[in-house]
Amino acid sequence: MAAETAQALTTGGADQRPRHVAIIMDGNGRWATERGWPRLVGHRRGAERVKQIVRACPDLGVNWLTVYAFSTENWKRSTEEVLGLMKIFRRYIEREAEGMSAEGVRLRFIGGRERLDPKLQALMASIEARTAGNTRLNLTVAINYGGRDELARAAARLAQKVARGEVVQPTEDDLAACLDTAGHPDPDLVIRTSGETRVSNFLPWQAAYSEYEFTPTLWPDFTPDHLAGILDRFGLRERRFGGL
Repeated sequence: MAAETAQALTTGGADQRPRHVAIIMDGNGRWATERGWPRLVGHRRGAERVKQIVRACPDLGVNWLTVYAFSTENWKRSTEEVLGLMKIFRRYIEREAEGMSAEGVRLRFIGGRERLDPKLQALMASIEARTAGNTRLNLTVAINYGGRDELARAAARLAQKVARGEVVQPTEDDLAACLDTAGHPDPDLVIRTSGETRVSNFLPWQAAYSEYEFTPTLWPDFTPDHLAGILDRFGLRERRFGGL
């Protein structure tokens, strides 16, 4: 998808807007801890912030939004926090399903689902089917997602295609078609909140030519105005995709 994205975009200009924004939503626990509250309070506030950003994206010219909700490494956290996060995910889907459908949001999930609770898996599949025809905003939630895990699973799928004779000489496009994000455009811009400056195994294949923005703002404090400012700065960048 990277070549298609490069051809579709200009190389700069103040009116340039990213078609696809991906966000590492970091800082929920720290936000709560700084206030003397349990970490799960921060995660609940972070979920509220997602709703605000989702509603703002179409008006800001963003057609695709991918958010990093739970990584394959997050299982290492305390049982209390993991169970609390899963409960928040379930409630978010249940409460937002009607609104997202009415507002033209298509919701999809990436990541390995086999480790998730079967009821949560069913809920995810249900809202994906319910919103499949929506086009105003494509929202992708990465849950139990890790870039290396995704690539390993994609390589296994591709090997099966080769074994069946469906692919003879595998190409980058063949591997991309086996990723969780098959059919999605690559992100033009990746944002990480909280001041951390690492990518944490998020979309390593897809973000090969993405622009990055690291902001010190903790996710629960990240407003649509913060996003608008970052999008404005994005418009001043010159993107070469390896060329001159």
